[in-house]
Amino acid sequence: MKLRLSMLLVASHRVATFAFNRGSHPLRRGISNPFSSTSTRLLSVNKARVLFLGTPDVAATSLTKLVKESKKEDSAYEIVGVVTQPPARRKRRGKIVPSPVAACAEELEIPVLTPEKARDEDFLVDLEEHVKPDLCITAAYGQYLPKRFLRIPKFGTLNIHPSLLPRWRGASPVQRSLEAGDNPVGVSVIFTVSKMDAGPVVKQTEDDVGENDDATKVLPRLFEIGTDLLVDAIPEVIKGEITFESSLSQDEDKVVNADMIDSSEGELFVWRDSARDCHNKVRGFSMWPGTFLYLTIGDDEDSEPIKVKIIKSQVLEESGAELTNKIILGKAKKDGLMLICGDGSVLELLQVQQVTRKAMDAKSFVNGLRGQSLSWVKMPEKDE
Repeated sequence: MKLRLSMLLVASHRVATFAFNRGSHPLRRGISNPFSSTSTRLLSVNKARVLFLGTPDVAATSLTKLVKESKKEDSAYEIVGVVTQPPARRKRRGKIVPSPVAACAEELEIPVLTPEKARDEDFLVDLEEHVKPDLCITAAYGQYLPKRFLRIPKFGTLNIHPSLLPRWRGASPVQRSLEAGDNPVGVSVIFTVSKMDAGPVVKQTEDDVGENDDATKVLPRLFEIGTDLLVDAIPEVIKGEITFESSLSQDEDKVVNADMIDSSEGELFVWRDSARDCHNKVRGFSMWPGTFLYLTIGDDEDSEPIKVKIIKSQVLEESGAELTNKIILGKAKKDGLMLICGDGSVLELLQVQQVTRKAMDAKSFVNGLRGQSLSWVKMPEKDE
């Protein structure tokens, strides 16, 4: 689809607004266009032009803070535009809605670009000829950036990555770090290069996590910390005090990949793994895809196993319990379901959810069993 540029005269000032044909990028609202280098630079002569790329809620929080910082009198930069994923249908039959970052940018009156792919010709031409960013910032944007894009900003592209690089390069760094039981975790600000998450490190910091902290809690916190690091780094990058060459190269011998998670990974293999391993998976996969067990209700060996999601858990004992597949409710008021893993460690299930039903605490789940026993089941593996 071809980009159409229309020029409007508003209050004796020339203002550029952009519109796209149906099926291409949705229109950014027709406010005074910061993509117009002449009009914007008259208002902020010495400020660097920063383009923000991001998509989910955590990125919207980063954008809000960066915009707030940019409006300070002594700020070295201004946010001239936002790039995010195209609007999508959140539920199977739900409405098509903009990304959290797009919604945030609309509220902040910042023009939004939503290319299907970051390599789209019209999008790249728009950046080169109209947006002309001096610096780009990415925060969970979700698309690969081609070399042509990376050549556009003279100060480069900075990325918030929620791990202690080079450990956990890839799509799921927080999930994989919690699944592995890492503590501390951390966040890095790096220069973006063609190879995923492989650029030199500008700033990095560690963050201690509690043994029951999950991805739902840790991910937003790391992005908040990463945004603070960005706020400190941006002026130094613009002044030339931090450059690609002066930043710390990553040690390729220490790289650990954070592979994209598959929904099939959510099953807890309690007969094989320890309570700690299972608990760490519950923590790591709390946002998606979640974790689950197959359970049987009652003593009938032929009863059909049911799939139960494990929402919250904790480790009670690391070893020593007598092995059994029976699951019992603890005696205290707030106790959960006690499950003994294959190595004798004890996993407590605090909140569970039977498929098609609402999540509930362990006691409420047991009350629904009406006195029937509960056991975990080892399901046949796919290759068996």
